[in-house]
Amino acid sequence: MKMTREDVRNIAIIAHVDHGKTTLVDELLKQSGVFRANQEVAERVMDSNDIERERGITILAKNTAVVYQGTKINIIDTPGHADFGGEVERVLKMVNGVILVVDAFEGAMPQTRFVLQKALEMDLPVICCINKIDRPEARPMEVVDEVLELFMDLDASDEQLDCPFVYASAKAGFAKKELDDPEENMIPLFETIIRHIPAPQGDPEAPSQLLVSTIDYNEYVGRIGIGKVDNGALKVNQECVLVNHHEPDKFRKIKIGKLYEFDGLKRVEVQEAKVGAIVAISGITDLHIGDTICSSDNPDPIPFQKISEPTISMYFMVNDSPLAGQEGKYITSRHIRDRLFRELNTDVSLRVEETDSADCFKVSGRGELHLSVLIENMRREGFEFAVSKAEVIYRYNERNQKQEPMEIAYVDVPEEFTGAIIQKLTSRKGELMGMTPIARGYTRLEFNIPSRGLIGYRGTFMTDTKGNGILNTMFDGYGPYKGDLSYRPTGSLIAYESGESITYGLFNAQERGILFIGPGVKVYAGMVIGQNPKAEDIEVNVCKTKKLTNTRSSSADEALRLVPPKQMSLEQCLEFIDTDELLEITPVSLRIRKKILDPTLRKRASFKNK
Repeated sequence: MKMTREDVRNIAIIAHVDHGKTTLVDELLKQSGVFRANQEVAERVMDSNDIERERGITILAKNTAVVYQGTKINIIDTPGHADFGGEVERVLKMVNGVILVVDAFEGAMPQTRFVLQKALEMDLPVICCINKIDRPEARPMEVVDEVLELFMDLDASDEQLDCPFVYASAKAGFAKKELDDPEENMIPLFETIIRHIPAPQGDPEAPSQLLVSTIDYNEYVGRIGIGKVDNGALKVNQECVLVNHHEPDKFRKIKIGKLYEFDGLKRVEVQEAKVGAIVAISGITDLHIGDTICSSDNPDPIPFQKISEPTISMYFMVNDSPLAGQEGKYITSRHIRDRLFRELNTDVSLRVEETDSADCFKVSGRGELHLSVLIENMRREGFEFAVSKAEVIYRYNERNQKQEPMEIAYVDVPEEFTGAIIQKLTSRKGELMGMTPIARGYTRLEFNIPSRGLIGYRGTFMTDTKGNGILNTMFDGYGPYKGDLSYRPTGSLIAYESGESITYGLFNAQERGILFIGPGVKVYAGMVIGQNPKAEDIEVNVCKTKKLTNTRSSSADEALRLVPPKQMSLEQCLEFIDTDELLEITPVSLRIRKKILDPTLRKRASFKNK
């Protein structure tokens, strides 16, 4: 007998990257009384790891809960970036409705379309929140029309089209049902949630059933499965079985260790979880997303969507450069292997494969950002290793034709830059699909482009648009191979010998191109120390000193003027390296190097490849 649990609502907040999801959750937490009146609260309190805070992006879905007038609202804050789309798909299985957040200036963006499509496919009711209405260039009424057009494009049902709109400024802490209502607090949004999001339903008398939708990991208790109780109830120490819809042979007896419900930002231990509750379960080893925990007398797995396959891979390997082992804490292949396999505990879109060499691992993910976040995390933890250039994963169809991952790229740029962008992207095998003027002299370009064509493009894009462009991409399935593509039109300046860079040597080298290092830096033969504007690689001696005579003193070096070196971030280095280069990563330094350090062997290898 199905029952509706009126004292609970389960919602996910979905949106394009940077439209204000996490800030909105902050406000809901503050205004529901989760924090004490005098408590200091960090901005974007839900983005818990350092990289999320620095980059202003959400990487992992987060759970929280607030209570409004006796009703518990479980809220899941989801990532907006395309590389973490896999997180969004799974989270929607836990909820009964979504809040779609749309920026009052930018309007509906590619990821808005992606997340909304997933919600509509699952028949979830939507509340549309037009956020940032206090921006000077906000255009809320036009954005409402854009969102309704998007609903129609995605074949929404009449009930879904009839969704309520709420106008808000998460930063200023108010929401309102009509644009001319007073700007007071978030109560209009709370009331809309209670009224329009259905309460969870389930049969409290039926055998227990819970689908694990996300996984958390804790050094002390191991894997923690998070999901919604669909039927029955779960109790601590209950004997259950673990089954999986996509693995019919899976059948494992387990015992529930501890149960937690969410309360604000805390997890509170409970003895029992009833229908509709979102809970975290610890004490079960080898738990995976998509597993169903159910009563042993009725092992019935809940269907779920398979996780999207990775499209990009790179090799992580032990650092074997002449400077290896001097700056990192964890440097062996065993350390790197354990860390990569530990990442699989929480990141389900990642794949790690061992290769013929014990010192090298193939790591595949959803995009460059996905892999660069993993690299940055490892670097901060004290790991030292090297990575190769990101390359796309090809597939072959039944007729043995080569296929490659394709993306749809949406580019918003000031009109004067459209020519340069079209020229660059078409040279990277992109196909212009549409061109529409949007507000304030900006034009939106839509391209269909191979994922290969976007590798290493973001830095160039920022330069070409003087930092004023916005580039958004979305995976669009596999398409026919588009032909060969050269990644980089420029060459590298390579150090000729090992030693320490000296002003005199750098002064002579800077005429050849842009340098990445200044004086007093350790270098070794085969290390890339700059960029040559021409397509060929050049060896330069940056350790060269001036021969001293009676008439020439070493103080003459002080008169040499060096151009400041180009400081490269991790992303820029990953974009810059070519297929015959590696990026050496330590907690202190980033060094680009040739795979083959010896110049003679390197020349031989390049002749063989021609």
